[in-house]
Order: sequence, then C-alpha cells, then structure tokens
Amino acid sequence: MSPIHACLFDLDGVLVDTAKYHYLAWQRLAEELGFEFTLKDNEKLKGVSRAASLDILLGIGGIELDDQRKLELAERKNRWYVDSISTMGASEILPGALEFLQACRAQGIKVALGSASKNAMIILNNTGLTPYFDAIIDGTHTSQAKPNPEVFLLGAKALDTLPDQCVVFEDAEAGIEAATRAGMRSVGIGSAQNLGHATIVVSSLAEMSTERLQQL
Repeated sequence: MSPIHACLFDLDGVLVDTAKYHYLAWQRLAEELGFEFTLKDNEKLKGVSRAASLDILLGIGGIELDDQRKLELAERKNRWYVDSISTMGASEILPGALEFLQACRAQGIKVALGSASKNAMIILNNTGLTPYFDAIIDGTHTSQAKPNPEVFLLGAKALDTLPDQCVVFEDAEAGIEAATRAGMRSVGIGSAQNLGHATIVVSSLAEMSTERLQQL
C-alpha cells in the first residue's frame, strides 16, 4: 500500500457544521410545496448536488415540475442557505478539524477540498479555513455529482498526487463510494451503520492524527 501524500476533504459535515442550514432550507421549501421533509429524508441528500437534491425532495413529495420551475426552486433554496451561512464564523468548525488540517500541513501532507457545494468559498473564508488548502475543487469546477469520482480525481490532479496516495474524508455514503471508485482510501465521519464501506469510520476528526493516517 502506498504511503499517504494527500488528504481530500468534503466540507459539509466533515469540516464545518453547515448541514443544518441545508436541511432547514430544504425543509422550508418542502413546507411551501405542501409536504413534510424529515431528518431521515435529509440523509438521502448528503453529498448530492443541488439539482439532484431537489429531484429527490420532489420525489418524496410526489411532485413533478418542468425544468424552469425546478431551477427557480433550487435558486430560492440556495438564497435561503446563503443568507444563513453568511453569518458563520470559526465557532462552526467541527471538533478536531482545524487541528488535523494544521497537523497535515506541518507534516507536508497536501490538502484539498472536494465538495459539491457551490458556496464553498463563502464558508471557507467566513470560518478562516481557506489558507489550509493547497487546492479547492468545489461545485463550480465539476460537472458530475458524487458518487461519480470526478471531484476527487480533479483534487488529486490539482495536488499532483496519484489516487492511491490519497485519503478522502466524507460523511456521506455517496462520497465514500466516489472515493472507492477513484481508487482512494477513505475515512467516514459519522456512523459505521451509514458509512460501512469506508476504510475506517470515526465520529469526528478529533479522532484522527497523522500517525493514524499512515496506518490506513
């Protein structure tokens, strides 16, 4: 097994706690459309693009709309979400995330973001995390949503690192599948029940160290 030279991080639910803002915005949209959207339903949206998330939500509500109407709804949901994250600060960085990013940098391990979010730069700048990344691949750079491995393969390319030298950190099943399809090892952040296909699963980045990283 090749040594680890790079770490690729999803954003929401891995580095920062923005998942709640997504959920509240989708829930508000569902209420306007006349149906309930639960936390259990929200699990299906983790790691999924905005357009695909809207399709899932509409499917839950049994609603069919034309492309123009769907575009309007997706933009409305995004406005609500951006309003929420615009007030974010460093306090919403998840436990252990900043310390692990700092440790990776200190050990010369390259770091990239691999997120479907088109609002990643707002979040990274507001939380002060931007300087810790050597490359940022977000939803403005990709055409394929996870579980397609595009975002992670672009990250490895940007870091000039082979896929088998990369580890992906993800909180979504679709993201773990994308890492596997990219030929990368993966660390699931959350529950083994949901992320059983990851190389290992931890509850947060507070459980990670550069020593543990090299044992994967």
